Amino acid sequence: MAQTAATRTQGEAAVVEEVIVTATRREERLQDVPLSITTLSQEELNRKGIVGYEGLAYETPGVVLNRASANFNNFTARGISTNGYNANLQSTVAIYIDELPISANGNSTILDPTLFDVERIEFLRGPQGTLFGSGSLAGALRILTKKPNPAAFEAEALVDFGMTDGDALRQRYNGMVNIPLIEDRLALRIVGFRRDEEGYIDNVGAGIEGSNALEAWGARASLLWEPTDRLSVRLTASHEDSEPKDSSLTSPALGVDKRISDRPDLFTGEMTNQNVTVEYQFDGARLTSSSTWSEFNQTFYVDLAGTFAQAIAFALDADAYDDTFVQEMRLVSDPGGRFDWSVGGFYFERRRDVDFGYRSRPDFLTARGITGLPDEYYQRLYNHSIAHEKAVFGELTYRFTDDLWVTGGLRYGSIDAQAFTEEGGYNSNYLTAALTGVSGPLTITPIVAAEGAKAKEKGPSYRLSLSWRPQSNMTVYGAVATGFRAPVVNAFAGRVSVVDPTDLVIPPGADSDKLINYEVGLKGRWLDGRLSANLALYRIDWNNIQVQANRVSDSVQFATNIGGAISQGLEFELLAVPHPSWTVAFNGAINDSEVDDLSPQEAAISGAEEGVRLSGPRFQGSLVTSYRFPVGATGQGNASFSIQRVGSFPNTFPNTPGRPTVPTPTFDHTDAYTVANANVAAAFDHVTVGAYVENLFDDRSVTYVHPEAFTASRYARVRPRTIGIRVGYVY
Repeated sequence: MAQTAATRTQGEAAVVEEVIVTATRREERLQDVPLSITTLSQEELNRKGIVGYEGLAYETPGVVLNRASANFNNFTARGISTNGYNANLQSTVAIYIDELPISANGNSTILDPTLFDVERIEFLRGPQGTLFGSGSLAGALRILTKKPNPAAFEAEALVDFGMTDGDALRQRYNGMVNIPLIEDRLALRIVGFRRDEEGYIDNVGAGIEGSNALEAWGARASLLWEPTDRLSVRLTASHEDSEPKDSSLTSPALGVDKRISDRPDLFTGEMTNQNVTVEYQFDGARLTSSSTWSEFNQTFYVDLAGTFAQAIAFALDADAYDDTFVQEMRLVSDPGGRFDWSVGGFYFERRRDVDFGYRSRPDFLTARGITGLPDEYYQRLYNHSIAHEKAVFGELTYRFTDDLWVTGGLRYGSIDAQAFTEEGGYNSNYLTAALTGVSGPLTITPIVAAEGAKAKEKGPSYRLSLSWRPQSNMTVYGAVATGFRAPVVNAFAGRVSVVDPTDLVIPPGADSDKLINYEVGLKGRWLDGRLSANLALYRIDWNNIQVQANRVSDSVQFATNIGGAISQGLEFELLAVPHPSWTVAFNGAINDSEVDDLSPQEAAISGAEEGVRLSGPRFQGSLVTSYRFPVGATGQGNASFSIQRVGSFPNTFPNTPGRPTVPTPTFDHTDAYTVANANVAAAFDHVTVGAYVENLFDDRSVTYVHPEAFTASRYARVRPRTIGIRVGYVY
């Protein structure tokens, strides 16, 4: 925490540290990997106070986080996004915790994991379909947790107390203990954390001050057994429970930190994972088998009354339950020689059960004289879906010389998904009665069991790159790669609106979209290790784009396809040590992305126009400077200042789906915003003490605008100024 983790001391001078990554499923120098990658160690996360997704986007060129609330967020990389929400679609950025893809949970409630005791964060930009499959259309975020250490006892604690907006207390507690049970053979590592964060947004509809409080806790236990020098077995079990008490979306018309809903909107997540990883070192190659079982329970409770300007009571309470199994097996050659290769297989299966409860409110029903419902819910729908993904993949590197090599990767896979409606649900004519002022008993219609159409897709994705090392400290590369997303079947395909029968009919669904990325890059270290640079220039062709839209009359969500878009830009990461005590980092991205191929029919159903921007900023970047100084006889101090800048971008397409000449009332732009942070810390033998200010100048800009009309509170803002202290202990 007291020293910039990207640098180390060598004699009297500080130098930029060389980084090892596993983005290609083997250990390689970051400089030699033909990908645009940002890495963060646990030390850097601690020093910068990053415990979740919020801080990662600031640190990663070309990436923004569309964050509506805790557990309700979505990354955009390289401008590949049509809006920041993508309901019912896979994210364009895959998120992995070790070998488990958690972003496949969907784009409503996605667990916001706590980043503590991680080995490394790797954010890979550009399509990663060859090694990471569907959903990695624009990139992949890898959260790699630390393994147990059989060689030594270790312990760590980190406590963080902060005050947000002057009176909202934030408490964060983290702890780890590593116990060698049999020296050099068997070890147990246990990690725990707790978050207790008071809210700073008032819900005037529910009458709750500080409604967006957060309570979260979790634990992870990992047992590593290495009976021989060749064999290792790792067993890991983890549980994480995240409970935001309300959404953080606000209504500017009510005030900066005000929102409105009849009850708190809830996006809670509870995830339990078990993993078995077995590795065996053959002569010349290493075999890895990873098996993961995951359960994810989530809530998506949201007031929908904004659809009808609060004229009637209208809300959704949805509970979802995921059961997931993931198996990956790969064989990776040892480094050295002319050829490096890897081959593997991947299997993914998920069953998701969702209980939908569309509700009114008892007081509204009584006031309108509407009767006949068993309770406040006017519709209950129970369904489940089953999804599979299977793939084989491989990568081969041939070295013409030690300094010139070519790499080719290929993945061939199949995806299928099918939804089923279960018996036991019912529907009613509540919306019609409520909107027309009709009282009396409603007509209740049972929902019969039904089997939806199966969406299928199969085919290859590939990656090809050429790398050249003109000198030992510099590598240049050129690469072409593809990515894809799974097809989507609309749950209400063919349904006519009961509110306005002339509105558009819900289409069948969306086919898989495709993307191809052309990239050249340069990575190097100069001036005896005091300067490093990573540069990437890219052009992306995105075709048959999956888009999410909403029917105007009743806000029913649906997915469809439109023609194509182009995204092109430059990403850069510069790190310099101009003086043994000073470190300066400058990261950023310039991007231009827009729709370039669109038929009149596609424009009509999606609301898009040819030439409109996609949902990403033209510029995003950060500047960080850090100064090291002695503290007393044995201590080491560090003071740092960072400033992040994110440009404005549109929240969705400009026109109304189904009414191409009518601007959509939900169309808006985020603000261009600047956030500054300051830290000072002192580290001694085992203890580090630090103070920090986040959002130093209290910038309250709008960072996200929800694209749908159903919610009255649609705007997320930068978190208010937070002042705090951190105390760490390492043994």
